[in-house]
Amino acid sequence: MAPSTNFAVAQPPNDAVSRVVFAPESPTRLLVSSWDKNAYLYEVEDGESQSASLVRTFEHRAPVLDVCFGASDNEAFTAGLDHRVTRIDLETGEQTVISEHTKPVRCVVYDPQHQILVSASWDSTLHFHNLAEPGSQPTVVSLPGKPHAMAASPSKVVVAMSARLVHIYDLPTIAKQLSSGNADIKPWQQRESSLKFLTRAVACMPNDAGYATSSIEGRVAVEWFEGSAESQARKYAFKCHRQAASEEEGGGDIVYPVNALAFHTVYGKTFASGGGDGTVALWDAEAKRRMKQYPNFGNSVASLSFSSKGKYMALGVCPGFETGQEDYSGAGQTKVVIRELGDTEAKGKGAK
Repeated sequence: MAPSTNFAVAQPPNDAVSRVVFAPESPTRLLVSSWDKNAYLYEVEDGESQSASLVRTFEHRAPVLDVCFGASDNEAFTAGLDHRVTRIDLETGEQTVISEHTKPVRCVVYDPQHQILVSASWDSTLHFHNLAEPGSQPTVVSLPGKPHAMAASPSKVVVAMSARLVHIYDLPTIAKQLSSGNADIKPWQQRESSLKFLTRAVACMPNDAGYATSSIEGRVAVEWFEGSAESQARKYAFKCHRQAASEEEGGGDIVYPVNALAFHTVYGKTFASGGGDGTVALWDAEAKRRMKQYPNFGNSVASLSFSSKGKYMALGVCPGFETGQEDYSGAGQTKVVIRELGDTEAKGKGAK
């Protein structure tokens, strides 16, 4: 028998996962942030053994809500419930506070081309950090709503907020403003979400053409950056992560939040969605069709990431609030699953 294509990391976090993210260069290096106040660095054994071992743990003062890699595979940035944005040297373990917001920091993304770090906080601000000038103060931008999700493409940053607001920022423009000392940063585009309910996740296409968003109400929308009427006419939304309810439950659909989105790093028109129903699906964004649905992972899927060469997909799996429970703990029920993908498993039908 062929070995299983799914395996769990050794020593997973002790509470819910907030983010899983593969390194930009190394195809086997994985960072995980958790509500247990830690960030974790894992190394996937790339071979027959199919395992992933814990390399190092980075303790924080409060739950870590997001993590991303920086300029290299040895640099990371975290966003925390302690209001801080922290830089971590993954080799030495040294932590440096980059900036502090006045409320918890929900998201953090890094733009390697322009050396810009962006953090989004529940104090309704963005901090743009010009890391090309070490020691410089971040530029603070006020938002019209509370940010819930953020993602970066090669030239854009997409921020999804409360009240279905979406702001898109142009990174080359911001890089010029930061280097010239112009602090008046404005969004490149302001949009209203195509989805009727609260945005849960955002992911940008690797080819810089557009992005996908998902909502708490079992839907995903795909949109393009270009503002022309023709381009905007291409946007679409669809239902997913729903299960038929039994007749005893009154029939109809049980609708789950779509917590996680990730575009494939090689087949960029393919993306994965992860839901509160415990399932992950692969979609062809161009052909507008589902390519694959994986068996249930037993708990809510909180985060997804594809490795740099597209061979692995990481999933953060932990209890959500889908069952309406009052007390919450991910202790003992949290796992990080790695799936080794087949050569064409994520190749879309629409791709030539």
